[in-house]
Amino acid sequence: MALTTYSPITSDWPCQVKTPGSFDWERSATKWLRDLVPSRYASYPALRKHPVLLARHAQIQVQHEIRVARTALQTARAELPALGLHESVIEHTIKMYAAEVLQLNHIARSVRAVTQALVDHNAGRN
Repeated sequence: MALTTYSPITSDWPCQVKTPGSFDWERSATKWLRDLVPSRYASYPALRKHPVLLARHAQIQVQHEIRVARTALQTARAELPALGLHESVIEHTIKMYAAEVLQLNHIARSVRAVTQALVDHNAGRN
């Protein structure tokens, strides 16, 4: 029977993050995750020292951004005309928000994949 190895690399794996187990992969994951959270969080020692904690925070951040984009999408048609925007601008804005929701959902799946790889990596250290 052939042995198979688990690989967290899926279509959701971010191209900016090296393959788990490869040289410097955890650093590449940390850098990618830091880019997803507000820059002021980079100074917090707990988030710098513990990539899994940073990943958790990135998950929360992205989920919040999804809620914001969905709210903007759901309210655009009702609220944007009152701002005096032309219908073509409103339609373009609706398409923009819809695309952003899709992109953010992909990022959320990527964050979950990286988080799981970091958790698995840390479990192997214990």
